[in-house]
Amino acid sequence: MTIQNGFVISARDCNTRNSLRWDLSPDEIRTKTDSLINRVKKVYDDIGSLNVENVSVENTLKALANAKLDYVSSRHALDFPQYVCLSKEVRSASTDADKKLSEFDVEISMREDVFKRITALQKKLQENVPPEEKRFLDRLVMLGKRNGLHLSKDIQEEIKRTSKLISELSIEFNKNLNEDNTVLVFSERELGGLADSYLNGLERTADGRYEVTLKYPHYYPLMKRCHNSETRRKMETAFHSRCKEVNTAILEQLIQLRAKVAGLLGYSSHANYVLEINMAKNASNVCDFLDVFYETLKPIGIKERKYILAIKKRECLMKGYHFDGKINAWDLPYYMNQVEQCKFAVDKDKLIEYFPLDVVTEGLFGIYQELLGLTFTEVENANVWHENVKLYSACDTETGEEVGHFYLDLHPREGKFGHAACFGLQPGCRGPDGKRRLPVAAMVANFTKPRKGCPSLLQHHEVETYFHEFGHVMHELCSKTTFSEFSGTLVETDFVEVPSQMLENWVWEKEPLRRMSRHYRDGTPIPDTMLDKLIASRVANTGLMNLRQVVLSKVDQSLHTSSRADTAEVFAQHCQDILGVPATTGTNMTASFSHLAGGYDGQYYSYLWSEVYSMDIFFSRFKKEGIMNPKVGKEYRRVILESGGSVDGMDMLETFLGRPPCQDAFFQCKGLIKSQ
Repeated sequence: MTIQNGFVISARDCNTRNSLRWDLSPDEIRTKTDSLINRVKKVYDDIGSLNVENVSVENTLKALANAKLDYVSSRHALDFPQYVCLSKEVRSASTDADKKLSEFDVEISMREDVFKRITALQKKLQENVPPEEKRFLDRLVMLGKRNGLHLSKDIQEEIKRTSKLISELSIEFNKNLNEDNTVLVFSERELGGLADSYLNGLERTADGRYEVTLKYPHYYPLMKRCHNSETRRKMETAFHSRCKEVNTAILEQLIQLRAKVAGLLGYSSHANYVLEINMAKNASNVCDFLDVFYETLKPIGIKERKYILAIKKRECLMKGYHFDGKINAWDLPYYMNQVEQCKFAVDKDKLIEYFPLDVVTEGLFGIYQELLGLTFTEVENANVWHENVKLYSACDTETGEEVGHFYLDLHPREGKFGHAACFGLQPGCRGPDGKRRLPVAAMVANFTKPRKGCPSLLQHHEVETYFHEFGHVMHELCSKTTFSEFSGTLVETDFVEVPSQMLENWVWEKEPLRRMSRHYRDGTPIPDTMLDKLIASRVANTGLMNLRQVVLSKVDQSLHTSSRADTAEVFAQHCQDILGVPATTGTNMTASFSHLAGGYDGQYYSYLWSEVYSMDIFFSRFKKEGIMNPKVGKEYRRVILESGGSVDGMDMLETFLGRPPCQDAFFQCKGLIKSQ
């Protein structure tokens, strides 16, 4: 395969620093997990047994840094297969490894003996400490206090027990979702309005009906295009009932356990506990932030709901359907899609034909390479976990230095992680020998599979998702930190989406869109009129789309500022009050809200928070100085991407912008007027 500005190399010629293996058996995963735990535990034991007077940077701080690097570099070959491996036995062994390693995480985070040595070293080192070394030491002390290591033994033991249970339940929650294989069966009449290309990609039953899964490539196109309201109702009900019984119980237990730990540590809520180390600092600031958004979006949402209701009424009259006078949850995606067609004349069935996956990938690679000064090269005969997975090497274009490796795993299959995400697999930091370790990341997505006579075709929102997740990949690969603790995306949770959200803007600009689109049959370019309509449609449904983000953010805050909650009721209440659209009776969206068990608990607001800053970066620098300006791109790589978490997010923003950030660009981009 030839890629713009790239070529193909053999795995034999590839830098051997990516030593990750994806062919481990369940027994090997178990053995390697135990070995890793014993290896790292020995380092902690050695540090914990040091005479407090004898602690030094070498025997304490660097020893911990090297152990952490070994741990994070070895761990993901063990806990990542649960998301991608074909074998259920391997996935199960990987999940078990994740549980065991997560329990060990709790164990080492609660080592009071090690904490005492770290605090002693902090007191000893008052001056002449390199900035990142000081940041690492201060962080270790701060995390120790946040884990309660300054409290009594009884409280420490209670925190440890509860934290282990939280970790185990979170893994179980996401495992249930990954293993969900619900299928609904419909006749051709029930799937009216869907394109032949969609129907041809579905499995058939013996009697000729169609099998529709709840995976993204099946669910979202159906919800947007199927004329049959009853089909949409069945799909939406099933989608928001995934793992309902088991995961509702898990989530409601998690809420109680998190509140319990926060209370033991002296915090008024779990939200205040997790937010303390974010840019937002506390739940009150998040509430104020979301309230400003809600007040700005509320009148737009009212207008958009009225318009949707009018479209629905007209369609019901034309087709002889009963008009119930309201917008149901299963109506929303369908009529929002109608708005795009009515107001902006975006023909998505035509548009998709211009975004074959290979063409999008070629264009995306070209844009990222040009912008960031990188060259991507496919690695032949690479060790991968599935035949459809590809491995690439990224090198600095000027120096030729290898920057990192990334995998692309882009199509759905049974047992695979059901969303789109970037997984950091090895950190990009300095090793014990002083040389930079090669960072490795994987982008996992669920784009439609190619089939006979038709390549994989992407909806424009999937192109946007591709750009977003690949932005995370670049954040991982460009990292140049001293410590693994700060590598890549290990930044404040409400800053982590900034780099990737900023790069979404390229899929709304003419030049990049031309570069990543060609008709899949004859290679003709996307017509200018179609491009103009697509770009104009960026503000379509902006009120309702952003109000939904406010709903999810406020649901998350409500759950994590409480000591217990009826999750279905909280979600339904916020849906009605903010979005003005009721949740479907009997469903519970939060049972499949994987963010709440995947590290975003109390922090889902981060998507909106980050978007404010990402828009400021784009409009203030790239839009002004040229969206393909390599000078700005390389400065962005140096200031934002290479720094990882070694610098505060706000400091990075101010350095790159040359001033404190502001919200104006966000509201401008959304077609909204900022309320005074």
